[in-house]
Amino acid sequence: MAVIFHLAFVEQWEAAREAECYRWSTRGQSLDDGAAFIHCSYADQVATVANSFYADVTEPLCVLVIEVERLVSALCDEDLDGIGMSFPHLYGPLNPDAVVEVRPYERGADGRWPEVAAQALS
Repeated sequence: MAVIFHLAFVEQWEAAREAECYRWSTRGQSLDDGAAFIHCSYADQVATVANSFYADVTEPLCVLVIEVERLVSALCDEDLDGIGMSFPHLYGPLNPDAVVEVRPYERGADGRWPEVAAQALS
């Protein structure tokens, strides 16, 4: 099973599950605000993204484990910033039934966001 990951605020994910549609692109930006896609990551990119863009976050975060084959919206692997690293971008809303696992995401003892396991547990 091929999976990708998305960092989400717990509150936003819970609301999206009830609405049966997740539209948050990244921190502070949604598809409704004009964001073109939902930012996702591969397992080895999650901690780097979290420590770069969520370093000052105090609200609870979770990692959504998304099964690629279940996605309804188009998924593209892109290096839009020209950094030599491609990220998965979901062009449209995330259907919650594609999320096969929701992992609580907590800082390590050093205050940094940790790496995540590459495989879904379910």
